[in-house]
Amino acid sequence: MSDGPIARLLPQVTCPHCWIHFQPEDALWISEHVDLLGDPCLGPEQQQRFLPSRFTIEGDAIDARSMTCRHLACPHCHLSIPRSMLELEPVFLSILGAPASGKSYFLTAMTWQLRKVLPLHFSLAFTDADPAANRILNECEEGLFLNGRESELIPLGNLIRKTELQGELYDTVSLGQQTINYPRPFVFSMQPRAEHPAGPKAPALARMLCLYDNAGEHFQPGQDTTASPVTRHLSRSRAILFLFDPTQDKRFRSACRLGSSIAPEFREGRLSRQETILNEAAARVRRHSALSHNARYDRPLIIILSKFDEWEHLLGAAESGDPWRSAGGTTGLDVDLIENQSANLRRILLNSCPEIVTAADAFATNVTYIPISALGRNVELDPVTKLPGIRPANIEPHWVTVPLLYALSRTLPGLIPRLKRRNPRE
Repeated sequence: MSDGPIARLLPQVTCPHCWIHFQPEDALWISEHVDLLGDPCLGPEQQQRFLPSRFTIEGDAIDARSMTCRHLACPHCHLSIPRSMLELEPVFLSILGAPASGKSYFLTAMTWQLRKVLPLHFSLAFTDADPAANRILNECEEGLFLNGRESELIPLGNLIRKTELQGELYDTVSLGQQTINYPRPFVFSMQPRAEHPAGPKAPALARMLCLYDNAGEHFQPGQDTTASPVTRHLSRSRAILFLFDPTQDKRFRSACRLGSSIAPEFREGRLSRQETILNEAAARVRRHSALSHNARYDRPLIIILSKFDEWEHLLGAAESGDPWRSAGGTTGLDVDLIENQSANLRRILLNSCPEIVTAADAFATNVTYIPISALGRNVELDPVTKLPGIRPANIEPHWVTVPLLYALSRTLPGLIPRLKRRNPRE
C-alpha cells in the first residue's frame, strides 16, 4: 500500500463532457480485459463501463475477468474522465471566435507558453491531466515549437489543422434513442508549488482547467441542438475568451494601411461580421443560464484581438513587455498595464469596428480587450505559392498567455495574484 497522502475527494464531481454532477462513488470504471467490449452508450468497439464490487489493495477496481482497471468514466455519458477530476475542482473556460480568426494558433501558442510561464513566474505546475484527451493539442504544439523543419518556410495552413465541426474533438454518445455529440475538452491540472505565495493554503487552490474550443461555424443559428450541445459549456464557464480578428473587418484594414510595414497581400483574406458570433454566444448563454433578455453576463468576457503584429502601430508608443512583475516577494499580473491597454483598444475599436464593442457591452458587465500575436512579426510570403508562411524557428508569440492569466486572476485571485501600481508611472 502507498505511504503517500490520502486523496481527498470532492463532495460532487462535474463531468467535463456532459456537465452532469455526480458523487465520486458513482463514477464508473473502464474494463481492461480485451474480451470485455461493448458499451451501451459508446458502441460495440469500446471497453465496458461498470460499477465495481471488487478492488485491489491500492483501491483500483477489478473487472469481470480479474484485470486491474486504471481509468474512470462518467456515470451518465460513459466518457472517460481523469481520476484527478474526483479531487480537483474544475475551472471551465470557453474559447470562441469566427472561422479563420486564428483560434487554433492562439490556443496552441498559449498552452505551450503556459507550460513555462506558470512554473517560472507564478509557482504553478501546469501539466496535462489527460494526455490522451490533449493529444491533438500536443501535436499542434510540436508542429509549431518542436518542428524538425524549423528553418524551412512552411505555409500556415500546413502547421495546424482547422477546428472541424466533427471529428476528433467530439465524442458521440447514445442515450436511449438519442445520439448526442459532446465536445472533448483539453484538460490540465494547475498545482501550486511549495514556493507559491499562498503558503500552507496553496494546495487548496489546485484546480482542473478545462478548455473548450469550437469551430466558428458552431455559432451559426440552428447549430445548438439537443443532439449537438457542443457550445453549452458557455453557460458553465468561469470566463469567456472571444477571439476577434481585426483584419477580417474592411474598415480596420484601411486603418492598418497607415504606418504599417506589413505587405497588403497579407490582408487579402476573408472578411466577416464577427459580432454576429458574439451575439449568438450571448443568446445561448442567456438561454441556458435562464437569464432575462436584459440581464448581462456577470463573469469576465475577454475580447482577444489577434494578429497584433499586423496592427501594433495603431497603439503608438504603448508599453510592451510581459505584464507581470514582482512586488514584496510576490509575482503577479500588472493589472494597470493590462487594463490601460484594454481602454486604448476599446477606443480604437469604437472608431473602426463599433459593432463589436456594442455587442460586448450589451452582453457583459466586465469586458477586457487584450492584444495577442500567436506567431509574431516573422510571417513571410512564399515567393512561389504567394501564400503566407513562417519558419518555426522564428515564431515569437506576444501576450498569448495574458487572456487566460487575466481570467484566472479575476476568478481565482489567490492562484494568480493581481498587482496594482501605487503610482501610475511605476
